[in-house]
Amino acid sequence: MSAISIGQAVVLGVVEGVTEFLPVSSTGHLKITEGLMDIPVDDKAVVAFTAVIQVGAIAAVLLYFFKDIVRFARAWGRGIVNRELRERHDYKFAWWVIYATLPVVAVGLAAKPLIEGPLASLWVVAGSLIVGSGLMWAADRLGRHKRGEDDTSLKDAMLVGGSQILALLFPGFSRSGATMSTGLILDLDRLAATRLSFFLGLPALTGAGVYELKDALGGGVAAAPLAVGTVMSFVVAYASIAWLLKFVAKHSFNAFVIYRVAVGVLLFGLLGTHVLTP
Repeated sequence: MSAISIGQAVVLGVVEGVTEFLPVSSTGHLKITEGLMDIPVDDKAVVAFTAVIQVGAIAAVLLYFFKDIVRFARAWGRGIVNRELRERHDYKFAWWVIYATLPVVAVGLAAKPLIEGPLASLWVVAGSLIVGSGLMWAADRLGRHKRGEDDTSLKDAMLVGGSQILALLFPGFSRSGATMSTGLILDLDRLAATRLSFFLGLPALTGAGVYELKDALGGGVAAAPLAVGTVMSFVVAYASIAWLLKFVAKHSFNAFVIYRVAVGVLLFGLLGTHVLTP
């Protein structure tokens, strides 16, 4: 029997789709939702389930940015066989995405027992939500927002990509929140920082989903809930991406900061009063 029902999979898929790319922590929201539905947040099959349904959100990114991804892939392929084309930004950027993914993969594999064990606690989620909000608030105000996507460098890619480790180790910190904040600190404008966050997250999130699939199926989660959760994640994430890109082009991150702090404080309250268990 599946450890997660179809109905629960629908709810978790919607939560994943809404929050994966917003800087509010999809992992944190999934763990809170799982706790409210009495799903054990530290169960290996449940952890694997949440990683697998991320593939739906990743598929939404692939579709939404299909033209950009094809452009990068073509530039990379042409640069491989033609030395003269290797100075073009798109060719370099394709390599930067690969380079920036390696630290996250290394830490993810090395720290897997911690990530699935002590660091999966809702206490960690609550604290990370609030601490990450402080970083986002500071980055939005200290950043000069003067550099566009074409101005990015290998240094930018490595620092932004490496910042994903914070979200990997501390659920609640938010992968998109960490990467966007780092981009802003590097003086990228909000739209450039957001798009860079999308592109740099593709390999790591896709790899995590594929890697965890065996644990989800082998740990008691049936194929049907996995499929339902993934499809829901895809549909909702596509709409979320379109909304986010329009929002950041005209607004600061203040709304996200306030929301994160409110959720973090509420979670501390629910844990402190034993409404939720860590």
